Amino acid sequence: MRTWFDNLCSLACETLKISAGAAFLSMLACVSARAQEVQEAGGEANLRLPDLSQVSFLGIDGHKILLFGLIFCVFGLIFGLSIYSKLKNLPVHKSMRDISELIYETCKTYLITQGKFILLLEIFIAIVIVLYFGVLLKFEAMRVAIILLFSLVGIAGSYGVAWFGIRVNTFANSRTAFASLRGKPYPIYHTPLRAGMSIGMMLISVELLIMLFILLFIPGDYAGPCFIGFAIGESLGAAALRIAGGIFTKIADIGSDLMKIVFKIKEDDARNPGVIADCTGDNAGDSVGPSADGFETYGVTGVALITFILLGVSSPTVQVQLLVWIFIMRIVMLIASAAAYFINGAIAKARFGNVDEMNYESPLTSLVWITSVVSIGFTYLVSYLIIPSLGQDTTQWWKLATIISCGTLAGAIIPELVKVFTSTESRHVREVVSSAQEGGASLGILSGFVAGNFSAYYIGLAMVVLMSLGYLISELGLATFMIAAPVFAFGLVAFGFLGMGPVTIAVDSYGPVTDNAQSVYELSLIEQIPGIQQELKRDYNIDVNFERAKEMLEANDGAGNTFKATAKPVLIGTAVVGATTMIFSIIMALTHGLTMNVNKLSLLHAPFVLGLITGGAMIYWFTGASTQAVTTGAYRAVEFIKANIHLEEAKAASIADSKKVVEICTKYAQRGMLNIFIAVFFATLSFAFVEPFFFIGYLFSIAIFGLYQAIFMANAGGAWDNAKKIVEVELKQKGTPLHDATVVGDTVGDPFKDTSSVALNPVIKFTTLFGLLAVELAVQLTVTQGSNVTHALAAAFFAISFFFVYRSFYGMRIRQEAH
Repeated sequence: MRTWFDNLCSLACETLKISAGAAFLSMLACVSARAQEVQEAGGEANLRLPDLSQVSFLGIDGHKILLFGLIFCVFGLIFGLSIYSKLKNLPVHKSMRDISELIYETCKTYLITQGKFILLLEIFIAIVIVLYFGVLLKFEAMRVAIILLFSLVGIAGSYGVAWFGIRVNTFANSRTAFASLRGKPYPIYHTPLRAGMSIGMMLISVELLIMLFILLFIPGDYAGPCFIGFAIGESLGAAALRIAGGIFTKIADIGSDLMKIVFKIKEDDARNPGVIADCTGDNAGDSVGPSADGFETYGVTGVALITFILLGVSSPTVQVQLLVWIFIMRIVMLIASAAAYFINGAIAKARFGNVDEMNYESPLTSLVWITSVVSIGFTYLVSYLIIPSLGQDTTQWWKLATIISCGTLAGAIIPELVKVFTSTESRHVREVVSSAQEGGASLGILSGFVAGNFSAYYIGLAMVVLMSLGYLISELGLATFMIAAPVFAFGLVAFGFLGMGPVTIAVDSYGPVTDNAQSVYELSLIEQIPGIQQELKRDYNIDVNFERAKEMLEANDGAGNTFKATAKPVLIGTAVVGATTMIFSIIMALTHGLTMNVNKLSLLHAPFVLGLITGGAMIYWFTGASTQAVTTGAYRAVEFIKANIHLEEAKAASIADSKKVVEICTKYAQRGMLNIFIAVFFATLSFAFVEPFFFIGYLFSIAIFGLYQAIFMANAGGAWDNAKKIVEVELKQKGTPLHDATVVGDTVGDPFKDTSSVALNPVIKFTTLFGLLAVELAVQLTVTQGSNVTHALAAAFFAISFFFVYRSFYGMRIRQEAH
């Protein structure tokens, strides 16, 4: 009998037969019949990098100066690996190390399964790449193979940094748990932050290394399509890992948490078979997902700016100046993050190194602000040195630096706004607690909705203000060098959002380590080991206070919840602002450089308006589909756990039962992901084939709807999460009706904050990037075959998409019979 994964592969292959055997083959026949009539290639096929060596910077030509950037990337890798090594060698008790290694083994199994799944999805992308570049544009086989190779490189990059992230975090979780036994808060803060910086530096360095390799060593006429292939590949990898990871982690989290209400057991009770799955999920959703998402975000934003420069700037000299400047700024931001980490580390150690009590959020907040200030300072200094004169204009260096700084400020301001709605000190979060005290779970949930809605207002306006400032500065002469200067400014704002790259990833990764540390502590059963107090004193010179250790771990988890929440709007913000820049490249191709059909980018053009409406429908379907996968999976997990939890006979759940819960989580994560991916993939093809300007409206719509849906859901979920933490840590009311009410709120918020909201980021970027190929394929097919053919294909693609939209509920809904 085949396993569930074999069945899943079979279903995907059958789907592939439907699409490739029907719609794609008919399109292939049409394109092949008259491909020779195509007069010119589309946007990304025409991207040709200029000769970087034709312009000098500080007396060194552009090609050579970027070669030095490779050295800094290597230093970044060494930095990340050095912290990795130090974490591995930190002291840890065997009971805790064994649990973290078990968690890592289950994570490995999950990632291997996901890797096979992603390669299956890559088949869909490969067909379109071969069809477009090979059949329609008649690129030679080697050139198409290189583009395909870089799409695989993009997948490998997302996948590789995700694997590194779980390995680092599963070292750090047991070391953090062990550090709590010493009774001092500083090591409990410092260990997860070091892990996060290791991941952040590794992630950014690898991404920059690959992009510099394409820029420096791939021939100019190949580089543009290779950048697009790389970006699509990393978007596919990130989307799969983010969506499936988000579904997995919340199935496990809800299944584990609800046992606290059903059986009145403590958090992370070792007898609960769902706890190991929950720990795996913390890594699958909160480590693997963000790592892959962050990798993709940095790559796609860079590709968007490169594409704009090549399409929107006419002067080859200015093109080189801007390309070299952007990549040097990326290198500088790496240096700035490392410098800020060490500066903040010295301050934090001086302030908190020997204290008995500390606010864990305080040094994390100062790290974000120090990084922002250092990064902005470097931005102005390096811009002055690298582009003192852009063309003949000696004022653009500070204008461009200011536009980037708007984004860098957003990277610090937005986390502060997020904390207003999600921190344990937040009045909104305390309102959730107050509501739950009087009205139970229902009023607590309503107060969380309020927090999420208010947060979308304030964060949205903050982004508008900073983007407006970037726009106003772009009006000060930047239009001399390029078409649509405000669009370039928006891209630079998105670029600035990422100016604190490693630190943004570090504070995001802080959360899964602190969450796992609590679980490792409980699962290790260290308090029950005979003679453990004497052993700890003898081997580690620790006079242990177990109650204090648990209190500190719980308090630190509250800070982890807050800072997990702060990174989400930053990443979704870059998706929306960066998508604007990428959409511009599609507009440039459709309007022949803004010389034709510009009037169709208007509310007077009905297809454009219809596209704006359609995008919202897709966002709300996606929210429902991803939440449905969590709901059904959690139902099955709860069903299994309730039937197999043994509270009287055993001290800990069996490994077999724990692995079964992991299997349930993986099964429903991949079922949900398969439905979502195929529906999004064929919807993108369908809407691109309906009408090009309908598709432009659609892309803008999913970006805007997605932005506010993601902010609302992420921060509502964050408010519910930390409301529970206040009840547990500050009010010490575990096991009470108030605690039950906040657990219900937390489980409602789980798919809000860690499934639907966070996955919108890669979905928006994947749709936009893949749309580059899809819309040009549609345009060229219309030229050669007429609109009847493209409309017929649009209908066929929509039928496939709608079938999987239908399946995402009716194929996933809860049925009473056992599966």
